Formats: sequence, C-alpha cells, structure tokens
Amino acid sequence: MRKDLIKNVVLSVAAAALLVSSPSFAQAQLQRTLPEGTVILVRVQQPLGSQTVKTGDTFATDIIDTVGADGYTLIPRGSRIRGVVTFAQPATRNQSGVIQLTFDRVTLTDGSTYPITARLTSTDAAERRQIDADPNARVVLYGPRGGLGAAIAAGGSNSSPASGILGALGSMLSEGRDVQLAAGTALAVQLQRPLTLRTRGMASGMNAGSVFTATDRIRAAQRELARLNYYRASPTGQIDDATQRALVEYQIDKGITATGNLDWRTARSLGLVTSAAAGEVAVKTTLSPSEAALVRRTAQALSARERNDLSIAASGAMNAQQYSAGDVELWFALSAFADNSSVYEQIVTNATRSDGATAATRALVSAARRVDAALSQANASSQVRTAWTSVRQQLGAIASDYR
Repeated sequence: MRKDLIKNVVLSVAAAALLVSSPSFAQAQLQRTLPEGTVILVRVQQPLGSQTVKTGDTFATDIIDTVGADGYTLIPRGSRIRGVVTFAQPATRNQSGVIQLTFDRVTLTDGSTYPITARLTSTDAAERRQIDADPNARVVLYGPRGGLGAAIAAGGSNSSPASGILGALGSMLSEGRDVQLAAGTALAVQLQRPLTLRTRGMASGMNAGSVFTATDRIRAAQRELARLNYYRASPTGQIDDATQRALVEYQIDKGITATGNLDWRTARSLGLVTSAAAGEVAVKTTLSPSEAALVRRTAQALSARERNDLSIAASGAMNAQQYSAGDVELWFALSAFADNSSVYEQIVTNATRSDGATAATRALVSAARRVDAALSQANASSQVRTAWTSVRQQLGAIASDYR
C-alpha cells in the first residue's frame, strides 16, 4: 500500500508538472495583451530635423516608464522602440517642414525583440482632439511658427500618397519652420495592433505606464464614463475607439496625460481603484461611505416610490385589483434592499478589515439580484427602472460579476 501511495504521489506531481509546462497553460498564465490603441511614452535618443532626415531612416527611442498590465510588468523601463521615417519634407520659404513617423519594433532590456505596428500620436489636449476627430488621418510632426521644436497634426488619409499631407494641412504649414526635435524629446507611440508579451513578474508599483486590460475593469470604467456623459455606448469590456475617445476627453478635463489608456491615474480618478499601503494600488471592491449613503438613500426612495405607485396605505391596506403579485414582489425586494443597503453603509463606515466590507459587498449584490428578478416580472414605472439602473451601475463598478 505504501508503494502504491508513493507511486500515486509521483504520478500526480508529474501530471501537475506536465500541465504547468504545457504551452496552453504557460500562455494563459504568463502572457498579457496590450490592446490596440495603447499609448506608450518614449524619448528620442538623437535629434530629428526635417532638414536632415530622409524617408527610410530609422531612429531609437527609450521607453520612459515601465509598461505594465493588470499588475504585471510587460515592458521594463529602458526598453527601446525603433522608429522609422516614412515621409520627410524640409521647410521652404512658404511651407513648414514635415516628418511622418511609424514604429515597428520593441526591444526589451533582456535583448528580446518583438515586431509592433504603431504610429505617432499626442498627449496634448488640442492636438489629441484633432487626431481623434479623424482616426484615418496621417499624423505628422510639422515645424510650428517660431521655429522651435515641433507640433503634431492630423491630415490627409492613410490611403492617399504621403505628399497629400501637405495639401491637407494647408494653412497650418504656412510661414512655418523646420521640425527640430532635440535628443530627449518625449513622443507618444500608439499601438495600431494588439501586442502580446510574456509577463516579467509583478510590477513593483503602479506608475504612468501601468494599464488595466481586464474585461471587468474596462466595463466598470465604461459605466462610470457613461454616468459622467463621456461614453455613449453600451459597456463592452473592450478598449474600442469609443472608449478611447471617452478616456481622452475625461483625461483632458481632469488634467491627466491624455493617452486614452485606462491607466492607474485615470482608474483612480474614476473611483475604480484605491490607494493601498506602500503606494500600491488595489482594485476597488467596496463603496466609499459617501457612495454607500447615496445607494441607501436611492433605495429608500425607490421603496417608497413603489409603495406609492401601488397605492398601499400607511396602515398596510392593499387593493389587490390595482397590482399583480409581481408588483408586490418588487416592493418587498426593494424594501429588503433598502434595509440591506443601510446595514452595508454602517459596515463600510465602521469596518476595520477590508475582507469584512468585501463580504458585505457580495451580500448587497445578492440582494440587488433579487430586485433584478422581481423587476423583470413587475409593471414598474419608468422612473423606478431608471433609478434602479443607476444603483446597478454603482454596484457594477465594485463587483465584476454583476452586469
């Protein structure tokens, strides 16, 4: 029997090792994908000028901050992205110099190299609004009035010849100067295709390059952006064009670097993450006391509104001809949820341990699901349904499984 036990243990360990070493397991555990549209900030290593560079020239850039996803390091700080000059026009007496750049390769600090498809973008508010107004336009550097540095503009079309940029930008180029980018100038590189990389351990802390890619976090951001009138589509859990435009507009209004990424600063501003010890950031799983108070007040008002809609007297007298069993069930569910939300508010206000508050969140979501079920069978007013939708959005921001 002892030999059989040892044999079974050895086989179990071997099976576990085989599972962990299998390609599908390794890929699931050790890879993360930066979505299309992700912006990475870099600094150019050498000067770039429209009077000196030629189409086809390459140049190197250094990544400013470690790029992470969902708490994992993907691209360490100091990695490099290679840029390619795809169009260059020196300045003339009446026309500014122009440079168009693309980016085709990232080299990590350990020497490993990955192909990328990326273009230039901007984090400046005015430039970014112009770029986002026409996502199919070519993005270029042009010599601004005064002749120092460069401005970024969008013009022409990806399907038109490169020279078409000059005509599309028109008066923006008049009386300009050459593009003059000094070594160390910061640029924003935007991925045009998703980039999947192996994770390189847990990030030591959240920074400007740390983004959230998990579906539940993106969906929570979309719901909050919709509540604030930045996002005007159904929550998908995906970083699409509509989400990036909403993020950029929100970031511009809040003074956050306008990358269009769901980075930790933006997530914190939206109330999706909370600062923890030692500067780390944890996913938000509970409402704040003020948020809990708002849910409680809304729930109490909803319960009272449903009772009034059913014409139920203060004494409890009921006229069964005025409502269905589903209507009464909804009133009971809303009343119970109002009581539960009052208890929840007390817990998050006074709890000394986060795990207790998290358990209370799960219980409150369970109570909310009972309201959902009753609402589907009741003849509730549009006011009740609209107010309940706002409660669901607040709970969805802290409970990834509550849609």
